[in-house]
Amino acid sequence: MCGIAGYYGPTPPSEHELHIVGSTIAHRGPDGSGVYRRINQAGSGVGLVHRRLAILDLDQRSNQPFRLGHSVLVYNGEIYNYIEIRKELEKLGHEFKTTGDTEVLATALLQWGVDCLDKLEGMWAFAWYKEFDGSLLLSRDRFGEKPLYLWRRDQELYFGSEVKALAALAGEWPHVNQNHLVRYLINGYKSLYKTKETFHLGVQELEPGACLTLTVDGSELQRRFWDPRPIANQSMSYFDAVAMTRDALVDSVRIRMRADAPIAFCMSGGVDSNSLISIAHRRLGYDVRGFTIMNTDARYEEGGLVDRAVADLGIEHTYIYPGRSDFLDNLHKLVQSHDAPVSTISYYLHWLLMQAISQRGYKVTFSGTGADELYTGYYDHHNLFLYEIAKDSSAHFAARTAWQKHLAGVVRNPYLKDPDLYLKNPGLRDHIYLGNEEFSTWLHVPWKEAFTEKKYVSGLLRNRMLNEMFEEVVPIILHEDDHNAMYYSLENRSPFLDRRLFDLAHSIPERYLIKDGYSKAILRDAMRGIVPDSVLDARKKVGFNAPIEDLLDLSQGSTRDYILDSSPIYDLIKKDAIEKLLKVQKLPNSTSKFMFYFINMKMFMEKRFLLP
Repeated sequence: MCGIAGYYGPTPPSEHELHIVGSTIAHRGPDGSGVYRRINQAGSGVGLVHRRLAILDLDQRSNQPFRLGHSVLVYNGEIYNYIEIRKELEKLGHEFKTTGDTEVLATALLQWGVDCLDKLEGMWAFAWYKEFDGSLLLSRDRFGEKPLYLWRRDQELYFGSEVKALAALAGEWPHVNQNHLVRYLINGYKSLYKTKETFHLGVQELEPGACLTLTVDGSELQRRFWDPRPIANQSMSYFDAVAMTRDALVDSVRIRMRADAPIAFCMSGGVDSNSLISIAHRRLGYDVRGFTIMNTDARYEEGGLVDRAVADLGIEHTYIYPGRSDFLDNLHKLVQSHDAPVSTISYYLHWLLMQAISQRGYKVTFSGTGADELYTGYYDHHNLFLYEIAKDSSAHFAARTAWQKHLAGVVRNPYLKDPDLYLKNPGLRDHIYLGNEEFSTWLHVPWKEAFTEKKYVSGLLRNRMLNEMFEEVVPIILHEDDHNAMYYSLENRSPFLDRRLFDLAHSIPERYLIKDGYSKAILRDAMRGIVPDSVLDARKKVGFNAPIEDLLDLSQGSTRDYILDSSPIYDLIKKDAIEKLLKVQKLPNSTSKFMFYFINMKMFMEKRFLLP
């Protein structure tokens, strides 16, 4: 896990300048640094920057830029199946001088070229330069766990793990993308990856599952090495789905436990994190340490479930208690670090969690990202499930009865309170951008962008889950996971984002996904006997969240003064609308999110973009 940056074009920065670029992302790699610069005979050149966070093979022999033959690699991430790939390469005659994954990746690229990417299980963003032809290959992992930003200007390409590295390479910051800011404010975080735009004009991210080849003649070729093509296996039995899920998840955790540095686990009271913790502890014999962020809001507090799980498992555990002190100062630090507004208030809490884990000497964290999107984790999945099984009258009656008994009283979204929502209107998605029409009226110039949804498969439920995985939810989570963890020089691993697990989960017939009102039925039954029953039998969907009032006293004079202080944001937003919100004692959930977005956007618009 590291930070990378680079330049490809006619005039690469000097080695001194490249080292300065590296200093901007030093937090991503405090254990080593290096640069590489070359101008080839055709007159074009390359500059590569690396900052190392040592997780595998802690010796300096694995430092980067890593030269092998006439090629040079800078790489951010982990290839979890590097041991298996190494054995395959050794059979082909290759010898290795290190014990980590970097040399394995470099050797695989030399042996198989781009075709090696399909063999890899892991997370990565890398740049691979071939001296003999002057070409550069950039690549990003299947799910987009590791970031890779691109900024093209004339004949030059800047790339890096963070936007601040691009700015350091270019000698100036890209302009702020005001349209994307308004999109974030009005439609919320789920709209941010509906477009290729970022918060900076001209800056994009390399698509997950893709690679980009640049050559000395100025040509570019982008291709995908992986496309998700889920096909349900309708002949699969429920028993087989459960058994295969158990085996695949245990194996995913097993290979992600490979590290020469200590590992901590983010722990909630839910099935996702407890599945990873229980597998690591009970199946793999790891001495687990869990960390949980506490919440004073009853809607999100799950200390009782966590306590029971900790007691049942017999693991070490630490609670982190956030408070209101320093919220605005801390949020300023986050916006400055992310080069962007923070996507949700959950990731302010997550940042505090990462801080506590780092302070206790850990270098790797595990999180349950992706389980909701693989196995049904959201309330609208129940409504969609009722739509999918409507043709089976007996199954539909049983599922609808279970919904009335177990979910009707806990669902807060007004649209999702109707179990027949999608039977009445299969295309309705108004619950996703809840409140956006009213929020738009608070702008001086109303803004509107319709909800869009990509067509992956014909099934309504499965297609919704795939959009959440690749377009709406998981991309945001991964962006924030990466930036928050790397702020404290931590590597975050997500075992549910595994190619084998993904293919298996999407081959399971939809009729198995929810059972007796329980979401994640397959995952729950797969973990029976591994995860404590107290976790598996809990129905309530808590989520990692908090209302803004828990962290910031909106009635406090200094807070109101800051929010209402003169700012460029009021060129876009009516100040009287914000003044009215500050008079509301308890903001509704969607409006509380709007207020968090507003404060982030204000900080971002007022930020001084400095160069090193």
